[in-house]
Amino acid sequence: MINKKFIQKLKKEYDQREAERREIISWSNNVLHGAKRVIFALHRDAQDKAEKQLGEVEKILTRLEKKFGHARLAVEGAYKAAVEEYVEAKMFFRVLRGEKVDKINRLKIGLDSYLGGICDLTGELVRRAINEAAVGRYEEVGKIKKTIGDIMAELVEFDMTGYLRTKYDQAKSSLRKIEQIHYEIKTRK
Repeated sequence: MINKKFIQKLKKEYDQREAERREIISWSNNVLHGAKRVIFALHRDAQDKAEKQLGEVEKILTRLEKKFGHARLAVEGAYKAAVEEYVEAKMFFRVLRGEKVDKINRLKIGLDSYLGGICDLTGELVRRAINEAAVGRYEEVGKIKKTIGDIMAELVEFDMTGYLRTKYDQAKSSLRKIEQIHYEIKTRK
């Protein structure tokens, strides 16, 4: 009653998918941790170290895309989380260099990864503003406030739901924090 060849074929496909999944998760963990190291370096003004680490992360992402294809990668949660962290790190790097929040070339990145990473960027910018205020660079706090305000002015146009809504709400919280920090600096001067 059972076609054993059919079941064997399913088993082979399943085993292949699971082997791919394990490999994608392993490499995605390297991307995630690499992106976190980029952010850590940027908070310590180690631009060269951050740039080198970004290059390493981008090599892994390129290798994954070539080996598995974007469609296959896009269904793995570990990969999506890693790419979102990479977007956050890359955008943070760009903003600190005076560049725009913009499309990342050479890699296929999904909409959710872009939006989630950009929302998370606002939190890193608040952290940066606190560090800048702590050493008396108050004008930098104002620049960061403007950047977060510009980001939020664009994000408000999206009607985010689900997971992205949580990210958006966190970004709104970052805006409130930077406004409060900026206010306190202004009132103490």
